[in-house]
Order: sequence, then structure tokens, then C-alpha cells
Amino acid sequence: MIAQRDTENGAHFAFTDRWGGVSAVPYEELNLGGAVGDDPRAVRTNRELAAKALGIDPAQVVWMNQVHGRDVAVVDGPWGDDSELPAVDAVVTARRGLALAVLTADCTPVLLADPVAGVVGAAHAGRPGMLAGVVPAAVEAMVKLGAEPSRITARTGPAVCGRCYEVPEAMRAEVARVEPAAFAETSWGTPAVDVTAGVHAQLDRLGVRDRRQSPVCTRESGDHFSYRRDRTTGRLAGYVWLD
Repeated sequence: MIAQRDTENGAHFAFTDRWGGVSAVPYEELNLGGAVGDDPRAVRTNRELAAKALGIDPAQVVWMNQVHGRDVAVVDGPWGDDSELPAVDAVVTARRGLALAVLTADCTPVLLADPVAGVVGAAHAGRPGMLAGVVPAAVEAMVKLGAEPSRITARTGPAVCGRCYEVPEAMRAEVARVEPAAFAETSWGTPAVDVTAGVHAQLDRLGVRDRRQSPVCTRESGDHFSYRRDRTTGRLAGYVWLD
């Protein structure tokens, strides 16, 4: 259920896998996405199970309506129901104990924390969002709340790797013009994009030095949801919060 978790200076980071939930095929088992066609009751149960496994209150988790953009919401509490979720791809907060969540199924989930300032952020970085600068926008919003890039700890979770994210040559060239670090080639020798490499290059330029990257490629891992592999599938989640 919780495939990866670590704590540093009071900041908690966690990423789920696909197991331990109640969703049926093709969303089996721990689908946490509410907009992929799964039974809403199963999604609510899965979110409760994941929160319980993390020791957090499911009512104190902030979700997003992710649209592959760069907009950021500053939050101090959860939204109402899912119909009230804003169309943003990053959230930041200075409220301790409030968990921020990001949903993915190949895109790069980015979790950020400055425990000294008491500020955390979560961002959804697919190819469009990475190019639009959603991660720099999230860091900028954190800085406005008192964070310093040199103190920020960053974690990127399971995502499709550059060896598997095949794209047309023209698209790779377009991406590389904006973010050269994202230039990649598949394991079978065709043009590709490495979104996670692009995210880490952006963070490095921003002065975020404490960074860790999950070794998991979602397309290659049967333990994780992958849209590129399966199309109709569930969503993983990354969570970040402060004590």
C-alpha cells in the first residue's frame, strides 16, 4: 500500500503503490483517483485506508483537480467535496498537520518541504506541466510563505522513465529547447522525454539541493498504475505533511 515513505526533520513524504485497496478491475486495487471512472465509494474507502496506513486524518488531506498546468493554490485547510477542487497542479501550505496529495499514473509527483519555515508543497509534473514550470511556481509560492530553496527537501515518486516515454522526434526537440535535461532515448532507440530528469534540473537551478528520486518506472512496474501502459487504470498518490 505505502511503497515508499521517509521522514526528515519532521517532514513526512510517502508514495503509494496499487495494492491494498478495494477497487475492482481495471482499477485494482488502491486507486486513489476520483476522476478515472472508478466507483466513488471505492475511492473514498481507498483514501481512508491510505490515510490510516500513514497515520493521518483522511479529512485533513488536500487533493487537486489536476489539469497539466502551472497554477498553484495556497491552502490552510481541505476543500469541501470533489466538486469544489480548484483546477491547479500544485498546492502549498504553512499549516502543520495538513497533508497535501498529488495523483499520478506516469507523471512525476513532486513533494517539497522546508521544515524550518513550516512550509510544504506538492506538484503534479507531467510533460506539459514540467514545460510550463509548475515546479518552479510551487517553489516560488513556498518562498513567499517563508521557505528557502537551500532548506527545501524534494522527493520525486514513481513515474514513467526516459527509457520508456516514447514521443515523436519533433516533440522531443520542442521539450529539449525548454528543458535540455529532459532529452532522452528509449531502450529500443527511439526519441523519448525524461520528465523526472527535467524536474530535478529545474530544482537544481532553483537551489534545491536535497533531492531524492524514486527508482520505479511506472510503465515497467506491475505494482504501479501506468496510463501509458494500460490507458484505463487507477491513480497513485504522493503525500507530504509536517508534524
